[in-house]
Amino acid sequence: MEMLWKIERFLRDQQMPPTKFGRLVARDPRLVLDMRNGREPRPEMVGRIEAFIGNNRQDGGRNGAAA
Repeated sequence: MEMLWKIERFLRDQQMPPTKFGRLVARDPRLVLDMRNGREPRPEMVGRIEAFIGNNRQDGGRNGAAA
């Protein structure tokens, strides 16, 4: 569930649609929707998500600071 919170924060901060995020990370536009409905990503996918978020954050380096 913590991974979903990180994704949701990233989507909000970057103003990115969840389908675009899923396509870019996993070639799966339903990734975020499925996670919202309980899908648990495998460790490999968690690594890809974290790498994508880390490499694409455009908020001046806040990296998890409270909004």
